[in-house]
Amino acid sequence: MNKGRALITGGAGFIGSHTAVELLGAGYEVRVLDNLTPPVHIGDGTWPDWLSGDVERVAGDVRNRDDWAKALRGIDVVIHLAAYQDLLPNFSQFFHVNSVGTALLYELIVAEKLPVRKVVVASSQFVYGEGRYHCAKDGEVFPDGRDPQRLANGSWEPVCPKCGGPIKSLTLLETHANPKNQYSIAKYSQELMAVALGRNYGIPSIALRYSIVQGPHQSFRNAYSGVLRIFTLQMMKGQRPSVFEDGQQLRDYVNVGDVARANRLVLESDQADYQVFNVGGGHGYTVLEFAGIVAGALGTRIEPNISGEYRVGDTRHSVSDIARLQRLGWQPTKTPRDSVRDYIEWIRRQKLDRDYAAEALSKLREMGALRKAT
Repeated sequence: MNKGRALITGGAGFIGSHTAVELLGAGYEVRVLDNLTPPVHIGDGTWPDWLSGDVERVAGDVRNRDDWAKALRGIDVVIHLAAYQDLLPNFSQFFHVNSVGTALLYELIVAEKLPVRKVVVASSQFVYGEGRYHCAKDGEVFPDGRDPQRLANGSWEPVCPKCGGPIKSLTLLETHANPKNQYSIAKYSQELMAVALGRNYGIPSIALRYSIVQGPHQSFRNAYSGVLRIFTLQMMKGQRPSVFEDGQQLRDYVNVGDVARANRLVLESDQADYQVFNVGGGHGYTVLEFAGIVAGALGTRIEPNISGEYRVGDTRHSVSDIARLQRLGWQPTKTPRDSVRDYIEWIRRQKLDRDYAAEALSKLREMGALRKAT
């Protein structure tokens, strides 16, 4: 059964390549648009070998109107994953790629009266900023980010914005957003465009706030890929994994296969239209717990290096509430242990010609995005 023609932007990347397989298996014809640039890709214009041979490939950039026009020709549905991801202070790059790219998508659909019947836009858990907490005195509170001076002094936990007392983290709900760094601000702008412009012009659209997505094809060249990549690369070389802050920060991990299923679910559900959904694993883990999962999968007992460093603009605790997406029939089916196992199996087959983990950490320090508490 042919369900129509789907365009996946960033389709040669991590989530995009898995989503392509998901849609092909469900009966879609799939076209991917990707600019194939570093750090996700090698940078020589080569399409990665993990991309299904059954997809139509278009090399292009979402900042380019002509590339969008070419990619959208004959398309019924769009999953817009292409994005610039990092925490480096090249601020304009985030908005050129993420915000302008999304605006161009809707501009072309409206201007050319294209028959696109659904758009799914990738957002991020990081739009929450520091998120939702409970204070024994003041109830539900939303800290406006952590104080830079407290971070510089090694005080990691946020405090109540009303009384200054201790607070306990709560799961993140789609009703809230408070982006606090360049990446999350740009991502939130994509959400706003998808829901508002989609509704204004009758283009059913959905934004998905992904938690930390893990699994095979996750770029080992990209510093933004996070702890799975860094911990695995370091421990495979016999190095102690670098843990920021004190390692007690909570994170929510979701398998890339489950994310691909979520992409297809909202694509095919009228109930999802003009809404925002969390896509997470449903359970929080400390970074130290996750380091233990990676060590166990590698069969090593290397102890983490708790460096006392911290990333500028990072959040302390982030665990998403996934009840809204569950009501549509979606459930996470894999655990972080599954993701780690599959990633290790994949990365052992890759050509690791440099110390990518060390390079990434060095670059973050050089740019001032990774700092040491005193």
